[in-house]
Amino acid sequence: MASSAEPVVRDAGHDDVVAIRRFGEAHIRAHYAPLIGAAAADEQVRRWWNETHVDAAVAGGLVVVADADGHVVGVGQRGRRGADHVVYKLYVHPRHRGRGLGPRLLDALTGQLPADADRLYIEHFVANERAGAFYEREGFTVERIEPSPTGNPALGVVWRARPLAAFAKAPGQA
Repeated sequence: MASSAEPVVRDAGHDDVVAIRRFGEAHIRAHYAPLIGAAAADEQVRRWWNETHVDAAVAGGLVVVADADGHVVGVGQRGRRGADHVVYKLYVHPRHRGRGLGPRLLDALTGQLPADADRLYIEHFVANERAGAFYEREGFTVERIEPSPTGNPALGVVWRARPLAAFAKAPGQA
């Protein structure tokens, strides 16, 4: 997935749904299987990268993509948990990591938030230490860790938050 073009981060549209699903199918299992096991990784793809879920999130204006030469090389998705704004997906193609694309996707999601939003939450599996280190660098601090209902410690969920005042939105963003 080498690309000659600098990826463009943009809001996802209906025409991106198939590419987003393919991205998830191609990368999520491989990413998670060593961390949480093959069965749990497969469940992540089935549950969160299916057409119904992706299409609804895109239709709701909750997804951003990084596009390089017409290929999705990164995906970010936000949502709500009660009153809280949460980033539920933030993935970058392995060949595009380390070039600032993760922070750009995160900034795009932050820029979509309403002006009165004061905090942004993010969640990740305990076993996903690479994600934890990234979110620490981006100013997120651990608020709590929820143990997995299965008893598998790797499937525990780390909840992090950062105040948005320290990460002002760009002019013109809501």
